[in-house]
Amino acid sequence: MTTALLVLVGLLLVALVAAFLLRRRFLLSGLGAVTMWLRPPGAARWAVGVAWYSGETLLWYRALSLSVRPNRRLCRSQFQIDARRRPTGEDLSLPADSVILTCRTGAGPQELAMDSSTVTGFLSWIESAPPVDR
Repeated sequence: MTTALLVLVGLLLVALVAAFLLRRRFLLSGLGAVTMWLRPPGAARWAVGVAWYSGETLLWYRALSLSVRPNRRLCRSQFQIDARRRPTGEDLSLPADSVILTCRTGAGPQELAMDSSTVTGFLSWIESAPPVDR
């Protein structure tokens, strides 16, 4: 009885790890998919995830999740980049070569961090948004 239970728990654990890895591979396989860290203002911790940006929206999926729905959906026409900086001592969980963007969005202020090699493409996507009538 205990051997069968251990085998069942082991199989469930393997299935869970496989599902997690397949989800991550699927998320990173799309065009415009980048690893992106997100932190709401005032929060102490960064959350790592995968962001897809295309069309008019940025979809951000938490990396350590099995959910197939995005955790954040941000509209490109409502993005405004306020500042750009390098990680400091407070940002220990970020890679040293990353860039932090302080943004205003339709969902409120956000801090986004990404590898320096992907910032140019992301900023080009933001700046190429059609003008918004206000």
